[in-house]
Amino acid sequence: MTINFHPIAERLAQEFAETAAERDKAGGTPKRERDRLRESGLLAMSIPTEYGGGGASWAETMLAVRTIARADSSVAHVFGFHHLLVATVRLFGSDEQMETLGRATCEHRWFWGNALNPLDKRTVAAPDGVGWIWNGVKSFCSGAADSDILIASALSSVDGKLMVAVVPSDRAGITIHHDWDNMGQRQTDSGSVAFQNLKVNADDMLTTPGPLGSIFASLRPCLAQLILVNVFLGIAEGAFEEAKRYTLSRSRPWGTSGVAAASDDPYILRHYGELWLALEGARLLADRAADVFQKSWDLGDDLTARQRGETSVAVAAAKVSATKNGLDVVQRMFEVMGASATAAHFDFDRYWRNLRTHTLHDPVDYKLKELGEWALCDTIPTPTFYS
Repeated sequence: MTINFHPIAERLAQEFAETAAERDKAGGTPKRERDRLRESGLLAMSIPTEYGGGGASWAETMLAVRTIARADSSVAHVFGFHHLLVATVRLFGSDEQMETLGRATCEHRWFWGNALNPLDKRTVAAPDGVGWIWNGVKSFCSGAADSDILIASALSSVDGKLMVAVVPSDRAGITIHHDWDNMGQRQTDSGSVAFQNLKVNADDMLTTPGPLGSIFASLRPCLAQLILVNVFLGIAEGAFEEAKRYTLSRSRPWGTSGVAAASDDPYILRHYGELWLALEGARLLADRAADVFQKSWDLGDDLTARQRGETSVAVAAAKVSATKNGLDVVQRMFEVMGASATAAHFDFDRYWRNLRTHTLHDPVDYKLKELGEWALCDTIPTPTFYS
């Protein structure tokens, strides 16, 4: 039986919205909200039905991420990354690992956390004759706190290559630090994780084919970027709806406008028209990117380098649009609400803080460079962890 996950995501989003501003100010781990996701079944939605999951398409999964991001982008971030991390087993690991871990995730309602960050090279893995011993630190470990399973990476002391493993979050040798103190995405727990003589077994490693080890495996960064697209777009959509409610219920027209209601002010209407148009374009690109990604995903190891490149281009276009248009919305929302909307108790600035923080994840300029190379030279992007 096919499950419609959208109503579940909608109900949770409405629930999360009630405390989003309060929790944004408090920071820390959104434990209750994470447990509500565990209870909802949404953590299993992208896992194949043959492993006990919901078998949802990536378009359905992205819509759930976007829906939750409208209300709470921190929770949406770790929710989206959970699905990325589970998919990492399918992309980097063996069929047997995907079946075992997929079934266990559904059965135990595991929430996966991130300690991969390939740009942070401080963690080193040394062989011990049977497996590996890891030592070091990883930064930007979103969702590590309150996770059940971690996807983590280290550099091999033998050849310097990147190694990726799946380990229980409570395994001896792992310390998850609560040191995330940034201006936005305050409940993503994106701080650091330390490894001290962590024992990583051979069967914990994802080596078939390993990190970006095949054309199909190189879809992982496309999926990561697609998740960010939908978090960004969800933030902007949430800001837009917040501004609409405020304008219609509280805003006053300017004294020389000659109209009785803010909703009749010609300049406010122009702003809303421009913002809606920007969001509509971003939505279309995001939905198209999800469809293109699904087609590539379905091809598996039959995926060609050209098809993978076209997928990366579609996702990059959506990423640039969601970034630029989203930032425009969260900044200009105050122009259509007025000065009283800057009162601290509304916490409307969280939309800007969250999006501005998250859009610095990797420079959008490099996405534009890739799009320029595609548009001018018909050159597809080279697979990296960010393209």
